[in-house]
Amino acid sequence: MFDGKPIIGIIGGVGSGKSYVANLFGQFGCLVINSDDQVSLVYQLPEVQTTLRSWWGPAAFLPNGQINHPGIAAIVFNDPGQLRRLEALLHPLVGQLRDQTMAAHVHDVNIAAFIWDTPLLVEVGLARQCDAIVFVDTPAEERLRRVQVSRGWTVAQWIAREKSQLPLDNKRKIAKNTICNTADADEDVRRQVREVLSSILAEVRR
Repeated sequence: MFDGKPIIGIIGGVGSGKSYVANLFGQFGCLVINSDDQVSLVYQLPEVQTTLRSWWGPAAFLPNGQINHPGIAAIVFNDPGQLRRLEALLHPLVGQLRDQTMAAHVHDVNIAAFIWDTPLLVEVGLARQCDAIVFVDTPAEERLRRVQVSRGWTVAQWIAREKSQLPLDNKRKIAKNTICNTADADEDVRRQVREVLSSILAEVRR
Protein backbone atom coordinates (compact mmCIF):
# COMPACT_ATOMS: atom_id res chain seq x y z
CA MET A 1 0.00 0.00 0.00
CA PHE A 2 1.16 3.53 -0.72
CA ASP A 3 -0.61 5.75 1.81
CA GLY A 4 -3.82 3.77 1.52
CA LYS A 5 -3.77 2.99 -2.20
CA PRO A 6 -2.93 -0.60 -3.28
CA ILE A 7 -0.03 -1.30 -5.62
CA ILE A 8 -0.82 -3.83 -8.35
CA GLY A 9 2.05 -5.38 -10.30
CA ILE A 10 1.60 -6.72 -13.83
CA ILE A 11 3.76 -9.68 -14.91
CA GLY A 12 3.87 -12.09 -17.86
CA GLY A 13 6.02 -13.34 -20.70
CA VAL A 14 7.70 -11.17 -23.32
CA GLY A 15 5.02 -10.01 -25.74
CA SER A 16 2.09 -11.01 -23.52
CA GLY A 17 0.53 -7.55 -23.66
CA LYS A 18 1.32 -6.42 -20.13
CA SER A 19 1.19 -2.73 -21.05
CA TYR A 20 -2.12 -3.22 -22.86
CA VAL A 21 -3.62 -4.82 -19.76
CA ALA A 22 -2.06 -2.16 -17.51
CA ASN A 23 -3.65 0.57 -19.61
CA LEU A 24 -7.04 -1.12 -19.26
CA PHE A 25 -6.60 -0.87 -15.50
CA GLY A 26 -5.93 2.80 -16.13
CA GLN A 27 -9.30 3.13 -17.84
CA PHE A 28 -10.92 1.82 -14.67
CA GLY A 29 -9.47 4.49 -12.40
CA CYS A 30 -5.91 3.34 -11.72
CA LEU A 31 -2.71 5.29 -12.26
CA VAL A 32 -0.36 3.35 -14.54
CA ILE A 33 3.35 3.77 -13.88
CA ASN A 34 5.23 2.46 -16.89
CA SER A 35 8.88 1.69 -16.19
CA ASP A 36 9.86 1.84 -19.87
CA ASP A 37 8.62 5.44 -20.00
CA GLN A 38 10.57 6.27 -16.87
CA VAL A 39 13.70 4.56 -18.19
CA SER A 40 13.45 6.81 -21.26
CA LEU A 41 13.44 9.84 -18.96
CA VAL A 42 16.37 8.53 -16.95
CA TYR A 43 18.39 7.96 -20.13
CA GLN A 44 18.15 11.70 -20.80
CA LEU A 45 19.91 12.63 -17.56
CA PRO A 46 23.37 14.09 -18.27
CA GLU A 47 25.03 11.99 -15.57
CA VAL A 48 23.58 8.80 -17.06
CA GLN A 49 24.72 9.69 -20.57
CA THR A 50 28.21 10.52 -19.30
CA THR A 51 28.42 7.13 -17.60
CA LEU A 52 27.23 5.25 -20.70
CA ARG A 53 29.76 7.06 -22.86
CA SER A 54 32.55 6.13 -20.46
CA TRP A 55 31.48 2.47 -20.62
CA TRP A 56 30.68 1.91 -24.28
CA GLY A 57 31.72 5.02 -26.15
CA PRO A 58 29.97 5.80 -29.46
CA ALA A 59 28.18 2.41 -29.45
CA ALA A 60 25.74 3.78 -26.86
CA PHE A 61 24.63 6.69 -29.04
CA LEU A 62 23.16 7.34 -32.46
CA PRO A 63 24.81 9.84 -34.84
CA ASN A 64 22.29 12.49 -33.73
CA GLY A 65 23.36 12.09 -30.10
CA GLN A 66 20.29 10.20 -28.96
CA ILE A 67 20.54 6.95 -27.00
CA ASN A 68 21.14 3.91 -29.22
CA HIS A 69 18.64 1.57 -27.57
CA PRO A 70 19.17 -1.35 -30.01
CA GLY A 71 22.91 -0.97 -29.66
CA ILE A 72 22.76 -1.04 -25.86
CA ALA A 73 20.38 -4.01 -25.95
CA ALA A 74 22.84 -5.91 -28.15
CA ILE A 75 25.58 -5.26 -25.60
CA VAL A 76 23.75 -6.14 -22.40
CA PHE A 77 21.71 -9.12 -23.55
CA ASN A 78 24.86 -10.89 -24.68
CA ASP A 79 26.74 -10.17 -21.46
CA PRO A 80 25.08 -10.71 -18.05
CA GLY A 81 27.76 -8.63 -16.36
CA GLN A 82 27.05 -5.63 -18.56
CA LEU A 83 23.32 -6.08 -17.98
CA ARG A 84 23.78 -6.04 -14.22
CA ARG A 85 25.94 -2.94 -14.48
CA LEU A 86 23.30 -1.12 -16.54
CA GLU A 87 20.52 -2.17 -14.15
CA ALA A 88 22.53 -0.93 -11.17
CA LEU A 89 22.76 2.46 -12.86
CA LEU A 90 19.16 2.81 -14.03
CA HIS A 91 16.99 1.02 -11.46
CA PRO A 92 17.61 3.31 -8.45
CA LEU A 93 16.83 6.37 -10.59
CA VAL A 94 13.69 4.77 -12.00
CA GLY A 95 12.65 3.87 -8.46
CA GLN A 96 12.97 7.50 -7.40
CA LEU A 97 10.77 8.59 -10.30
CA ARG A 98 8.20 5.91 -9.46
CA ASP A 99 7.99 7.04 -5.82
CA GLN A 100 7.77 10.69 -6.84
CA THR A 101 4.92 9.91 -9.23
CA MET A 102 2.94 8.05 -6.59
CA ALA A 103 3.54 10.73 -3.98
CA ALA A 104 2.23 13.37 -6.39
CA HIS A 105 -1.06 11.46 -6.85
CA VAL A 106 -1.57 9.74 -3.51
CA HIS A 107 -4.31 12.16 -2.38
CA ASP A 108 -6.21 12.03 -5.68
CA VAL A 109 -9.59 10.51 -4.78
CA ASN A 110 -10.14 9.55 -8.42
CA ILE A 111 -7.25 7.07 -8.36
CA ALA A 112 -8.20 3.64 -7.04
CA ALA A 113 -4.78 1.98 -7.21
CA PHE A 114 -1.28 2.24 -8.64
CA ILE A 115 -0.38 -0.12 -11.47
CA TRP A 116 3.28 -1.03 -11.87
CA ASP A 117 3.98 -1.94 -15.49
CA THR A 118 7.57 -3.11 -15.10
CA PRO A 119 9.13 -5.76 -17.39
CA LEU A 120 11.37 -7.18 -14.64
CA LEU A 121 9.02 -6.68 -11.72
CA VAL A 122 9.81 -10.06 -10.15
CA GLU A 123 13.45 -10.26 -11.17
CA VAL A 124 14.43 -6.96 -9.50
CA GLY A 125 12.44 -7.66 -6.33
CA LEU A 126 9.63 -5.14 -6.84
CA ALA A 127 6.93 -7.81 -6.65
CA ARG A 128 7.48 -7.97 -2.89
CA GLN A 129 6.33 -4.36 -2.63
CA CYS A 130 3.03 -5.03 -4.43
CA ASP A 131 -0.27 -5.72 -2.71
CA ALA A 132 -1.42 -7.86 -5.65
CA ILE A 133 0.21 -9.46 -8.67
CA VAL A 134 -1.63 -10.01 -11.96
CA PHE A 135 -0.23 -12.52 -14.46
CA VAL A 136 -1.03 -11.87 -18.13
CA ASP A 137 -1.34 -15.27 -19.80
CA THR A 138 -0.81 -15.36 -23.58
CA PRO A 139 0.13 -18.35 -25.79
CA ALA A 140 3.78 -18.43 -26.87
CA GLU A 141 2.98 -18.32 -30.59
CA GLU A 142 0.88 -15.19 -30.09
CA ARG A 143 3.59 -13.51 -28.02
CA LEU A 144 6.20 -14.27 -30.69
CA ARG A 145 3.94 -12.91 -33.43
CA ARG A 146 3.41 -9.70 -31.51
CA VAL A 147 7.10 -8.92 -30.98
CA GLN A 148 7.87 -9.76 -34.60
CA VAL A 149 5.22 -7.30 -35.78
CA SER A 150 5.59 -4.53 -33.18
CA ARG A 151 9.34 -4.64 -32.50
CA GLY A 152 10.79 -6.37 -35.53
CA TRP A 153 12.45 -9.03 -33.41
CA THR A 154 13.75 -12.33 -34.67
CA VAL A 155 12.90 -15.61 -32.98
CA ALA A 156 16.41 -15.64 -31.48
CA GLN A 157 15.95 -12.17 -29.98
CA TRP A 158 12.64 -13.16 -28.42
CA ILE A 159 14.10 -16.35 -26.96
CA ALA A 160 17.07 -14.42 -25.54
CA ARG A 161 14.75 -11.96 -23.77
CA GLU A 162 12.63 -14.83 -22.43
CA LYS A 163 15.72 -16.57 -21.03
CA SER A 164 16.82 -13.39 -19.27
CA GLN A 165 13.63 -13.44 -17.19
CA LEU A 166 12.13 -15.75 -14.59
CA PRO A 167 10.42 -18.80 -16.15
CA LEU A 168 6.70 -18.33 -16.77
CA ASP A 169 5.70 -21.20 -14.49
CA ASN A 170 7.39 -19.41 -11.61
CA LYS A 171 5.61 -16.17 -12.45
CA ARG A 172 2.24 -17.93 -12.54
CA LYS A 173 2.83 -19.24 -9.02
CA ILE A 174 3.56 -15.74 -7.73
CA ALA A 175 0.35 -14.23 -9.09
CA LYS A 176 -2.98 -14.71 -7.35
CA ASN A 177 -4.83 -13.23 -10.33
CA THR A 178 -4.55 -14.21 -14.01
CA ILE A 179 -5.87 -12.42 -17.09
CA CYS A 180 -5.97 -14.27 -20.40
CA ASN A 181 -4.96 -11.96 -23.22
CA THR A 182 -5.40 -13.62 -26.59
CA ALA A 183 -5.86 -12.21 -30.07
CA ASP A 184 -9.25 -10.64 -30.89
CA ALA A 185 -10.49 -10.80 -27.30
CA ASP A 186 -10.52 -7.10 -26.34
CA GLU A 187 -13.92 -7.04 -24.67
CA ASP A 188 -13.22 -10.22 -22.76
CA VAL A 189 -9.89 -8.85 -21.53
CA ARG A 190 -11.63 -5.65 -20.47
CA ARG A 191 -14.19 -7.69 -18.52
CA GLN A 192 -11.43 -9.67 -16.82
CA VAL A 193 -9.57 -6.51 -15.82
CA ARG A 194 -12.72 -4.98 -14.33
CA GLU A 195 -13.45 -8.13 -12.32
CA VAL A 196 -9.86 -8.56 -11.11
CA LEU A 197 -9.64 -4.92 -10.03
CA SER A 198 -12.95 -5.17 -8.14
CA SER A 199 -11.72 -8.32 -6.40
CA ILE A 200 -8.39 -6.75 -5.39
CA LEU A 201 -10.00 -3.57 -4.08
CA ALA A 202 -12.55 -5.55 -2.10
CA GLU A 203 -9.81 -7.67 -0.56
CA VAL A 204 -7.76 -4.61 0.35
CA ARG A 205 -10.76 -2.97 2.03
CA ARG A 206 -11.29 -6.08 4.15
